Amino acid sequence: MKSPGGLMLLREESERKRTMEEVKKMKWKCPKCGREFERKDQQHYCEKPQTIDEYIDQQDEKVRPRLREIRRIISEAIPEAQECISWSMPTYKKGRNLIHFAASKKHIGLYPGGEATGVFAEDLAGYNVSKGTIRLPYDKELPADLITKIARWCFEEYKK
Repeated sequence: MKSPGGLMLLREESERKRTMEEVKKMKWKCPKCGREFERKDQQHYCEKPQTIDEYIDQQDEKVRPRLREIRRIISEAIPEAQECISWSMPTYKKGRNLIHFAASKKHIGLYPGGEATGVFAEDLAGYNVSKGTIRLPYDKELPADLITKIARWCFEEYKK
């Protein structure tokens, strides 16, 4: 015979299991690739992009022009660098990764590394910046000159 405390534990464990089963049932399944996610309409790649063109084409239509513009700015700033996909993001490299960018829900992330965000801290005032990450909101004009300076700095600093 179970003690009242033991029955409470069994009931709680039973409720936990039921809750876990309900969560599993609530998963969202992507209609394209069939992968399951906890959140409905979870953004993901059905197929990982192999090129920057593929990456941009997989993004929301409203974001694509901005991504193309950042790509153009960086390509012109460091034409010596190779384009590739690294960490599922458009990347420029010369012997090693120099700078990345990626689309997010409310901004485009520019990833020049922690040292770069420190060097350009004054220029980045007014932007949401954390170590190695610059968030360029969709509702602000792209700072083309600043992106150029940062990309050029990354090339000179990291190409070694």
